[in-house]
Amino acid sequence: MTPWNEQTDIVIVGSGVAGLSAAIEADQAGASVIVLEKMKITGGNTRISDGGLAAPGNYLQKERGVEDSPDLFYEDMLKAGLGINHPHLVRIVADRAAEAIDWTRDVLGVPYLDRLDRFGGHAVARCLTTINHSGADLIRAQRAFLEQTKVDIRTRCLMTRLITDSSGAVTGVEIRDGYTHDDAKSGTAHTIRARRAVVLATGGFGNDIAFRMLQNPKLDETIKTTNHRGATAEGLIAALKIHAAPIHLSWIQVGPWGCADETGYGRGASFASYSVYPAGILVDPATGRRIVNEWADRRQRSEAIFRTGHECIGLVDGKGAEKAADSLKSCLKIGCVKPFETLADLASAYDMPAGQLEATVKSYNQMIDEKKRDEFGKPLEQDAFPLKTPPFYAIRLWPKVHYCPGGVGINEKAQVIDLDSRPIPRLYAAGEVCGGIHGASRLGSCALTECIVFGRIAGRQAAALQPGESV
Repeated sequence: MTPWNEQTDIVIVGSGVAGLSAAIEADQAGASVIVLEKMKITGGNTRISDGGLAAPGNYLQKERGVEDSPDLFYEDMLKAGLGINHPHLVRIVADRAAEAIDWTRDVLGVPYLDRLDRFGGHAVARCLTTINHSGADLIRAQRAFLEQTKVDIRTRCLMTRLITDSSGAVTGVEIRDGYTHDDAKSGTAHTIRARRAVVLATGGFGNDIAFRMLQNPKLDETIKTTNHRGATAEGLIAALKIHAAPIHLSWIQVGPWGCADETGYGRGASFASYSVYPAGILVDPATGRRIVNEWADRRQRSEAIFRTGHECIGLVDGKGAEKAADSLKSCLKIGCVKPFETLADLASAYDMPAGQLEATVKSYNQMIDEKKRDEFGKPLEQDAFPLKTPPFYAIRLWPKVHYCPGGVGINEKAQVIDLDSRPIPRLYAAGEVCGGIHGASRLGSCALTECIVFGRIAGRQAAALQPGESV
C-alpha cells in the first residue's frame, strides 16, 4: 500500500482557469480540496492570455441584437476543427458557454469591456473581453472567491505520478514539494491521497519542445511559442502512463498573429488579433499582395504565412487601428508596430515591389466600395474596413506555437477515458490537457470558455463521488 503523507477529498493539478473553476465547484459541493501548481505563481497560460471568451447568446449579444445560437457556434467549431472534433464534447461547450460567461460575471464578479468582437472562423460577433484585456482578470476573481473558502492552493508542487490501486482507480498523486522549474530534480517527494478524485488541469505542452516534436517534428526550437515557461507535458504524460487515451496530439495550433519582433505572446499579438485581422489585410512583402482571407481560422492563416517562407506584414489604417487603441499605444512604444503616412513609405520600409502594395490596397478598397466578391472569400459585406485613413500601421507576423488541441480523452462528465473508451475511475480532466473538443484547430476566444465549462463539470462530478467510490 502507498504510504500517504496527507489526504483530502479532491486533488486538482493545475491552477489555471480550468483548475480553479473545478476547485470552486468542488468546494461549493462540500468537498475538501487541494490545488497543486508547479510554478511559483498561479494562473498558467490563462494569466497571460488576452482574456477573450466566446459564447453564443451572451449578454452583450442580447443587448445589441446580434443573432446567434449554440447550433451556429457548434457548426463554426466543427468547421474550424475539420470535423475531427468529438461532437458530443463540442455540443456541451456550445450549449453551456453563455452560462459560463454569466457565472464569471454574476458569481465571481469578473468585469468585461463593453465590446463585442468577431474573430476569424466565427460566423458572428460573439467574443467578449475582460476589463484589462487579460486572463489575469479571471484568475484574480477566482482567487478572491477561493480566499473565502477552505480550498488549499499550493505553488511549487510538481506532480510526478498519478497513483492507482490494483483495480486501476486513481487514489492520489505523488509530487515534488518545493519544486523549482529550472531544476527538474528539485523538491521533496510527497504523496497526497485523494479520497474522492483527482482532477487534471495541467494545460498544454506548447513550451515542451521535445514532446511537441514527437508529435510534429516541424515544430522545433526555431518556432517560438506564446506559452508560459511551465506549459510542458508532465501532467499529460502521467495520464498516458496509466493508459489514458491520447487524442489528436499531433494537431498543435500555431497563432497567425505571432509578432516576429517579440518573444512570447507579447503586445503585438493582441493588436494583430483585435485590429489587423478584423480591419486590415495580410500581405507578402516579397510580392506586395494579399495571401489569405484575413477572417479565416487560425490554421488557414498560419499555413498561408508558412507557405511564403518568411515573415508577412499585417497592415491596417488609422480607422481600423482604433479597434485596439490601447494595444496600439503599447506596440508603438516598444516598436513592434510602425506607423507610416503613406503606403509608399510602408512598402519601402519592408522592401516591397514599388507600386504593388498601393495596387493591392486600391483593389481591396474597390471590392468593399462596390460590394464585389473577394477572391479569398473574405465576407467584405460584413463590417469590412477600407484602408483609406492614414497613418497606416504595419507589424511583422510569423506564427508561434499557441495551443494544443490534443490531450487525454474525456467524456461528457469530464471523466478521463482509456483506450477502450471506459472511464478511468476517479480521474477527471478539464482544459487544454484534454483532446477532442477543438479538433484540428481551435477558434479564437474558445479556450477560456471551454476551460470554465469543463472545469465546472469536473469539479461537480468529482465532488459527487463518495470516498473510495469508483465511478
